[in-house]
Amino acid sequence: MRLDTLKPAKGSLGKEKRIGRGEGSGHGGTSTRGMNGAKQRSGYSDKLGFQGGQMPIHRQLPKHGFKNLNRVEYKVINLSSLQQLCEKLNVTSVNKETLIENGLVSKKDLVKILGNGELKVALNVSADAFSKSAIEKIEALKGSATVIK
Repeated sequence: MRLDTLKPAKGSLGKEKRIGRGEGSGHGGTSTRGMNGAKQRSGYSDKLGFQGGQMPIHRQLPKHGFKNLNRVEYKVINLSSLQQLCEKLNVTSVNKETLIENGLVSKKDLVKILGNGELKVALNVSADAFSKSAIEKIEALKGSATVIK
C-alpha cells in the first residue's frame, strides 16, 4: 500500500448540491423550497400552535381549573405496608429513616400514614401526618403515633 494510491471509499463522496445557481443546476427557480408562501421566505420559523392563520385551538377553548400553589403533597403509606415491614424487619418502631432505607419513600417526601389494612403489632410510628383512622388503630394496640414537625 502506498499513499499515492489511496482513494475515498466508493460512494462516500457525492456531488455538492448547489442551490439557486440557475435552471441548469436542477436546483434553480425556487431553490428546492417549493412554491410561494411563508415557508419559501428566509427567516421563516414555525410558530408554536400556529394553524395557518386560523384561530389556534388553544385560544378557542376557555381556560378552566385551578392549581393550588400552596398544596402539600404527601407520600401515603398504609398500615398494611407497616405490618409487612414489621414482619420483615421484626421492629417495634417505624420512623422516616426506616421507610427510606426500605425504599418505601425517598428523602424529600413528606409521609402520611393512612388506616387502610390491619395492624397486629403495637408500633411506635413517627411521620409527617396521620389520618384519624390510622391513629385510632395504632393507639388501640397500645402503640404511639408521633407527628414530626
